[in-house]
Amino acid sequence: MSELFRFELVSPEKLVLAAQVQQVQVPGTEGDFGILSGHAPVMTSIRPGVLEVTTRSGNAKRFYVRGGFAEADPQGLVVLAQQSIDLDELNASDLQQEIQNLEEDVADANSDEQRAKAQFALDRLVELQAALDL
Repeated sequence: MSELFRFELVSPEKLVLAAQVQQVQVPGTEGDFGILSGHAPVMTSIRPGVLEVTTRSGNAKRFYVRGGFAEADPQGLVVLAQQSIDLDELNASDLQQEIQNLEEDVADANSDEQRAKAQFALDRLVELQAALDL
């Protein structure tokens, strides 16, 4: 078993998860990356995608994150997500509602940059929907 480290997943609404974990796979804007205990300090932005946490018991817990920031140091990792959805609790109607919200964000964007960001998040969610067969 890998050495455990402190992990926190925080969304604007609440502390989603705070636990001692073995590993976290993060969807970074520069590509996916893994964090283990003792990781060198790093702060980076995250893209919409699936964040996977390997728990103390070795089980995987997965969350859809809509973006945000990750900060790691030798003691642990904190992920500040714009939005977080526990994939164990996700259902087809919730996912469809999130897709509709993002479609509205794309349509209502005031700039090409806002439109591109919203479209990117929408594309990731549609991919997630297809992958989960919901």
